[in-house]
Amino acid sequence: MGVPERPTLLLLLSLLLVPLGLPVLCGPPRLICDSRVLERYILEAKEAENVTMGCTEGPRLSENITVPDTKVNFYAWKRMEVEDQAVEVWQGLSLLSEAVLQAQALLANSSQPPETLQLHIDKAISGLRSLTSLLRTLAAQKEPMSPADATPPAPLRTLTVDTFPKLFRVYANFLRGKLKLYTGEVCRRGDR
Repeated sequence: MGVPERPTLLLLLSLLLVPLGLPVLCGPPRLICDSRVLERYILEAKEAENVTMGCTEGPRLSENITVPDTKVNFYAWKRMEVEDQAVEVWQGLSLLSEAVLQAQALLANSSQPPETLQLHIDKAISGLRSLTSLLRTLAAQKEPMSPADATPPAPLRTLTVDTFPKLFRVYANFLRGKLKLYTGEVCRRGDR
């Protein structure tokens, strides 16, 4: 049997495989350009933030976690080269992934972690893995090739969070901000 002939079946299969972290070899290379895909991850992150804010005990982290600063200076962002935007997005995504994994480890070490919190942490980990896979389909490099005399990009701005709601807020804001701006620009240009 070969590749499915119907594009909708291929899209559905891709959407099923990506959250599992499996490579999608024959999937549509620009799935991330469909705004509904990114919106799904943003909604999951906002839901996690809202649910954790509603907890009566206010779930706190037992230690501070470093996350990317999600503030965007739109004037400066638009003037950045798309390669520099890619570096900032990859660095932020990497740091955010580390932060969520660290939160998962802290949660595992706590006595009787709330199931809903564990569920949202697991969804965030899955979502970040899927977004990483989807970004790779754009051929976005973690370290774009640049001339030897080029100035290195500015270091990633960071901040620390001490609660799960703050962690999920940063996650949602990063997706809504830098990631959405970057993918929108790359998709608009048709870069690959």
